[in-house]
Amino acid sequence: MSGPTPSPTVFVVDDDPAVREAVSSLLRSTGLRVVAFASAGAFLSHGVDTSVDTDDAEPSCLVLDVRMPGMTGLELQRELARRHVDTPIVFITGHGDIPMAVSAMKLGAVEFLPKPFREHDLLDAVWAAIRRDEQAKEVRLTVATIRARYDTLTEREREVLRSIVEGRLNKQVGAALGVSEQTVKVHRHNIMRKMEAASLPDLVRMIETLRGTAPR
Repeated sequence: MSGPTPSPTVFVVDDDPAVREAVSSLLRSTGLRVVAFASAGAFLSHGVDTSVDTDDAEPSCLVLDVRMPGMTGLELQRELARRHVDTPIVFITGHGDIPMAVSAMKLGAVEFLPKPFREHDLLDAVWAAIRRDEQAKEVRLTVATIRARYDTLTEREREVLRSIVEGRLNKQVGAALGVSEQTVKVHRHNIMRKMEAASLPDLVRMIETLRGTAPR
């Protein structure tokens, strides 16, 4: 019998103890798991950035103050981007301006909320961020599954697959590769089986998905 599904996690990073506690309490009151830090450095030193972005982790997001001693929120956002960690970020700030907001949003922030903000605005932004993370994890899992199947193909099967996706007939594929049409049919059957494709359009969609995420 499996246990209860873990709640999404929200990481709160704010140097103001009062704000940090108020935000944490609000989020916990809705059933969210909260892990709070007083600085960007503390967040990074706990190795959080290397654990929140794995596809088997629960959905998460980061509620981040913009202006903090040491590394600022915007600097932390850039550092996470450099490390290829795309945990969605909700910025909160008492000193925000338009250039800051534009910079944050260009790097993928979900929301930029000026203090004092309304509780429901923060909750709406956090849940939007969590949904974004859920969707991103689902996409990455789908891509990883397709990639794992593709990696089981032989080099000749990949050659046949490329031709199939380009819309060539078995006869044309055989002529291009110097093999019989029957051999192409055998390769095609093996490709469909290994890729677990229900139909040719299904197979094409898989390959387009891989192409859309390459290079990784």
